[in-house]
Amino acid sequence: MRSVSVFGATGSIGESTFDLLMRQGGPDAYRVVALTGGRNVARLAEQARALRAEMAVIADNALLPDLKGALAGSGIAAAAGQNALLEAADCPADWIMSGIVGAAGLAPGFRALSHGGTLALANKESLVTAGPLLMAEARAHGARILPVDSEHSAVFQALVGEEMEAVERITITASGGAFRDWPLDRLASATVAEASTHPNWAMGQRITIDSASMFNKALEVIETHEFFGISSEQIEVLVHPESLVHALVGFRDGGVIGHLGVPDMRHAIGYALNWPERVQLPVARLNLAEIGQLTFAAPDPARYPALRLAREVMSVGGLSGAAFNAAKEAALDAFIDGRIGFTAMAGAVEDVLSRLSATGALGNPAASLDMVLDTDREARRLAGEVIEKMQRT
Repeated sequence: MRSVSVFGATGSIGESTFDLLMRQGGPDAYRVVALTGGRNVARLAEQARALRAEMAVIADNALLPDLKGALAGSGIAAAAGQNALLEAADCPADWIMSGIVGAAGLAPGFRALSHGGTLALANKESLVTAGPLLMAEARAHGARILPVDSEHSAVFQALVGEEMEAVERITITASGGAFRDWPLDRLASATVAEASTHPNWAMGQRITIDSASMFNKALEVIETHEFFGISSEQIEVLVHPESLVHALVGFRDGGVIGHLGVPDMRHAIGYALNWPERVQLPVARLNLAEIGQLTFAAPDPARYPALRLAREVMSVGGLSGAAFNAAKEAALDAFIDGRIGFTAMAGAVEDVLSRLSATGALGNPAASLDMVLDTDREARRLAGEVIEKMQRT
């Protein structure tokens, strides 16, 4: 029986993974080693009972008594906190979903690779902050990383049977987010509630806001560079409001292979879960005759400065991805808390990168995970200073 673990089980990726596991036989088809969640004790316990998991871990230490109570009599071990999360990652599993959002998902993913299984990577921050380290860790242990972001899964599928040497360019698409049609002068006054509504996808608040600012796509551009090993110049972003074409791969003979599908993360998750086979998935089928037309446009640099910052990060390399992601997360926290405006997020990130670049440290290769985490902490500290200064002016 195949063993699986799901990190970030109560988030949007985790919920879709849970749905597929249950549809494909649940505990009769899989031995579920560990499920982890953030703060939703009731849902984590419900999932753990349904899948008869061996272990459930909640991120918040204070919620451990609640989790133990919710799992009483089930025989499922309950644990809490960062150490427990890492211990769960130390438990071998054939297939691991890395669905924790943000830099918090980095260390568990690294630990999980040491068992030589398959890491289904939805945590894009892992490749953004420590791409070379992550890929080297996988190679060292004979592990496999399968992309779960819809765009990177699409590229991965389009490359089946192809050689990377024949690839001329990769195009990933973006919906444009909640504000793609707003006048530019309105963006500064955008509210958290307005930014938290996505036109096509049902996602968590943080990733939905990142879609509106296109910081999410900026991370995915860097992720494309790290995962597929192509240059910044070979990566293109197109605004595609319908969100039906997830990615295109252009080859040196002029041909282009695209991946199309309805906006449903269960496709990418299901592909990774069942790879290399394709199985029946509970997603709607695309009807192009009903859709009628597909539209594409180049992203407006003034509306989406995050994309320019991502290009600069790829140019510098080294530890710049870790700094970029940390500053982005800190700026997003500040926006959600009402401390800065929507358009101020990009300014805060750029200021942090500028300050760290002046020290000459960002271009240094990431020789260890500790170096990445140190850069993450320093970027967050500087972001706090930058944001505080913004509030005073």
